[in-house]
Amino acid sequence: MDILLIILGIVCLLIAFAGSILPMLPGPPLAYLALIFLHFTDKVDFTPTQLIVWGLFVAMILILDYITPLLGTKYSGGTQYGNRGCLIGTIAGIFVFPPWGIIIGPFIGAFIGERIGGKKTAAALKAGIGAFIGFLFGIIFKLMACSFFTWQFFTALLK
Repeated sequence: MDILLIILGIVCLLIAFAGSILPMLPGPPLAYLALIFLHFTDKVDFTPTQLIVWGLFVAMILILDYITPLLGTKYSGGTQYGNRGCLIGTIAGIFVFPPWGIIIGPFIGAFIGERIGGKKTAAALKAGIGAFIGFLFGIIFKLMACSFFTWQFFTALLK
């Protein structure tokens, strides 16, 4: 049973890295699930404190993932139109033109939202770039979390 749980954990870690880039897959929660699988083996026994802190860390990363493109839009001079456009562009990008839509959807959405809101092209472009930078920060946060959980998984497993 331990070998099955370890294999499931490794599969979760691999999918988690893909999920850090593809919004359709929950990257950090899958990496956390890998640690839970490892915890239920005879090889590793994480403390309840570790599991709770890591769970809160995953929740924080998930919240940041939704907030960073919006913050990028806001701090680059965007308005609510840009924020709404960013959100709509992210969702549309996933389904309308994958896989590149995932990357450029927030940018296009914020840009169009700002143009609808009456901003000039240069200001709308700036808001779109801010949304894109925020999206990239979200990916970086998720990759860092998955890397940390992968490190914890293999460090604990190889002890």
